[in-house]
Amino acid sequence: MIKLFYSLGSCSLASHIALEEAGADYVAVRINTREGDQRTPEYLAINPKARVPALVTDQGVLTETPAILAWIAQAYPEAKLAPTDPWEFAQAQAFNSYLASTVHVAHAHKHRGYRWATQQSSFADMTAKVAENATACFQLIEDTLLKGPYVLGDDFSICDAYLFTLADWLEGDGVDPRRFAKVHAYRERIRARPAVARVLAAEVG
Repeated sequence: MIKLFYSLGSCSLASHIALEEAGADYVAVRINTREGDQRTPEYLAINPKARVPALVTDQGVLTETPAILAWIAQAYPEAKLAPTDPWEFAQAQAFNSYLASTVHVAHAHKHRGYRWATQQSSFADMTAKVAENATACFQLIEDTLLKGPYVLGDDFSICDAYLFTLADWLEGDGVDPRRFAKVHAYRERIRARPAVARVLAAEVG
């Protein structure tokens, strides 16, 4: 049985959506990161990084969203959540790597400046830049990276599970999503998918 450890409002939502879209047989286990569940000995035995998501499989534990998403796509090929052509799959990985290394990091500067600095003034500077940096990231996505109704074109993929998750943080980052017409319409399109709706309802519930 696959087990996904997730927390509310985190990037683990992308993995949760991908599992549901794949039709996987899994259990989702919520941990409360605000209360420090990620630092308990029990969870650290699963993921020493003390973060989510963590995906427990028969082969072992996977961490890091791009890796988990790629595994789900390849473990459930019938769901067609990623291209099979090597070049096209690399393009999907490039997009998800951008989300992980740049877009998510820009967001993280709002509350997690302690990862990069120690002075309170540095935290304030980083927080002040969040809206500007998030805007730049999503302007690039709007202008050049969103190929069609979905990230890669006509078909839903693991890239959409990930982009939807981060795009849903825009308001919290001080950015009006309506300034990005394509991204805004895209976000509502993904939210309306039955699998996504089920995951959102399950996480809130």
